[in-house]
Amino acid sequence: MSNRLRVGLLGAGRIGKGHAETLSGKIPDAELVAIADVNGEAARAVAETVHIERWTTDALSVIDDPSIDAIVIASSTDTHAPLIIAGARAGKAVFCEKPIALDLPTTDDAIAAATEAGIIFQIGFQRRFDPAYAKARTLIDSGALGTIEYIRDTMRDPAPPPRAYAEVSGGLYRDMTIHNFDCVRWLMGADPVELYATGSALVDPMFADLGDVDTSVITMKFPTGALAVIDNSRRSGFGYDVRTEIFGSQGALIIGRSADLPMVRFDAQGVHTDHLYFFLERFAEAYVEELRAFVRAARAGAPEGPGAADARAAIQLAYAAEASRAANAPMDPGRWA
Repeated sequence: MSNRLRVGLLGAGRIGKGHAETLSGKIPDAELVAIADVNGEAARAVAETVHIERWTTDALSVIDDPSIDAIVIASSTDTHAPLIIAGARAGKAVFCEKPIALDLPTTDDAIAAATEAGIIFQIGFQRRFDPAYAKARTLIDSGALGTIEYIRDTMRDPAPPPRAYAEVSGGLYRDMTIHNFDCVRWLMGADPVELYATGSALVDPMFADLGDVDTSVITMKFPTGALAVIDNSRRSGFGYDVRTEIFGSQGALIIGRSADLPMVRFDAQGVHTDHLYFFLERFAEAYVEELRAFVRAARAGAPEGPGAADARAAIQLAYAAEASRAANAPMDPGRWA
């Protein structure tokens, strides 16, 4: 490996463009050398934006290039597992946006390939790298909050996705709640032993047509008896809403307010503050930090961020949530272990 990690980016959409900007200008130990996307115009446009020459519609040509050390996968979900497998077989370090796949068998195939090859593999659960969430985990680990007894994790998108996206997304639990599942089990430091999910299609009849829900509440019980609640919605009238409350025997933490400017204005009409509209703005720093961690891990040959087991655990909980909602009964997530 050269002094800088040579990286190929697979996917030039919304998140891919952000990763390109990070890899090309914010991580001195990384060098973005190629961008691939099935949409050649998108690949070309991002390559021009970050001032690199090589772009292509052929992801495998990037993976098979022996001069490239690592790949970052930000393409459509259905391509994640095949690209992980190809990257593993080529001996590349692999970073992949969530999820590995929308089903457990395909997830397991990709994990097996990565494990057999012994590559560095990191999944894109960016919340873990947000300063507030990272500080919360540090405080939990230090014992400052005592024994964790209850976590409430909320996430609502500004507006529903288009139907074309919803049809292939895997549904609320595999597409959206997967971040909450990872966040809660990471903060709790354990996997739940019981899960109950209920949901409704309140935001858009499209979701009912697709056999999905757009509004959901999930309760989970952990081995210590500690509890967690996750609530999601595909709509928030004021913009992206992500908040977490952590209650321990000796204190509590609340992670929430997503303001662009650290300013509150007071006038005769009331108290006013701004609000970040979507997740790319809210977690901008986290997206940079997760790639910094990946680059460090790939150069050192030692995993640092969330890996294959975390990716699988989140999909496992999504399976349990779907089964619970369908049966209107609590489920043991271990059934899908």
